[in-house]
Amino acid sequence: MEESEEIWELRLYVAGKTTKSVTALANLKKYCEEYLKDKYVIEVVDLLLQPQLAEGDQILAIPTLVKKVPEPIRKIIGDLSNEEKVLVGLNIRPAKRTE
Repeated sequence: MEESEEIWELRLYVAGKTTKSVTALANLKKYCEEYLKDKYVIEVVDLLLQPQLAEGDQILAIPTLVKKVPEPIRKIIGDLSNEEKVLVGLNIRPAKRTE
């Protein structure tokens, strides 16, 4: 079965522009550009502005990354600085270059 061209929907929950939140977003963008080029959407939810949104994904700590699509839904807490842990957590395998 071929790998689908599904768009990855990622939601990053933060609380303002804290160092951890900024680092998490920067790390997430870096990984997405490297492994999911043109196949991802990142939604950043600031719980200082929209605290009611924490309940839907049962957010208990921040920053938290939630992978909505493709399923299964996965959550990773922290600044996402451990690349291997993030890739395993999101079930991303480095793309094999066939060109």
